[in-house]
Amino acid sequence: MIAAIAFYLFAAVLIASAVMVVTSRNPVHSVLFLILAFFNAAALFLLAGAEFLAMILVIVYVGAVAVLFLFVVMMLDVDFSAVREGFQRYAPIGGAVGLVLFAELIFVFGSWTFADDAAGLRLNPMMPGADNTREIGRILYTDYVWLFQLSGLILLVAMIGAIVLTLRNKPVAKRQDIGKQVSRMGSVNLRQVRSGAGLAELGIERPPVDAPPAPKQVEHHGGGHH
Repeated sequence: MIAAIAFYLFAAVLIASAVMVVTSRNPVHSVLFLILAFFNAAALFLLAGAEFLAMILVIVYVGAVAVLFLFVVMMLDVDFSAVREGFQRYAPIGGAVGLVLFAELIFVFGSWTFADDAAGLRLNPMMPGADNTREIGRILYTDYVWLFQLSGLILLVAMIGAIVLTLRNKPVAKRQDIGKQVSRMGSVNLRQVRSGAGLAELGIERPPVDAPPAPKQVEHHGGGHH
């Protein structure tokens, strides 16, 4: 009973936060709602017995990816008013792409069938000496290794696309010239110095130091006090 209540609670918060990620006008708020969605998804994984996936979701996605998104959104000087101006122009194209994706999802879920022994496999005990982490790694890097590599390539393309979209060429910006930094011929003189050589032997003399002034002599006069 308690597990069912926790499941529906976390699922409701997850759906609500996912909707807020898309509908929020402030991108910083969207990233914060995304972090909330990740936490609730991790809680659902814990309820399902996949503690390894829950910890990976919190450590990798919340601790690295979502925080990176937050810093990128806060540091990039993006003119969101200019971005919203072109929304109406590209709204028909976006709507058409959304309809195509929605039709594909209906087609996929409509043709989805469960295996005959799926319910029995779910209730089978785990092999002795095996755990979730080892079994996930075995399946991921054997049966689905090509899909895993393909996901890495997709992330690489997304990273390159983000760099290209955010790169701005400013005429006043200073550019780093690696060739000029590496090429030091003629600007540095190399000399062979024997071990233990002094400064005078190298032709380097210290500037003379003026002697401190002598203390003034105080004269003492005889006689009593006046």
